[in-house]
Amino acid sequence: MEQSFLIISEYGIHARPATRLVNLAMSFHAEIDLTAMGRTVNLKSIMGLMSLGIYKGEQIKVVATGSDAEKAITAISDFILTEGLGRLA
Repeated sequence: MEQSFLIISEYGIHARPATRLVNLAMSFHAEIDLTAMGRTVNLKSIMGLMSLGIYKGEQIKVVATGSDAEKAITAISDFILTEGLGRLA
C-alpha cells in the first residue's frame, strides 16, 4: 500500500506534527517508510523523519507493508489531510 502527498503546510512537517505522525505510525505492526527528495526513512523514527527537512511544496510518498498496512495508510492519510499538512498528490 502506498499514498503520495503534496505538502501544503506553510511550515512543512515540523517537530510537533512529526512527533504525532511517528507516534501514529508506531501504533501499527506494518513497516512504514516515507520517501521525500529521493531519500527514504522509517516513519517510526523521529530522527529519520526530521532529518528529511520536509518543507511546503515537497512531494512525499508513504509506503506500508504488513498485516495492517491498509489501516496504517488510511490513518496516516487521514492525519496528514485533517491536520492540513498535505493534500493527495
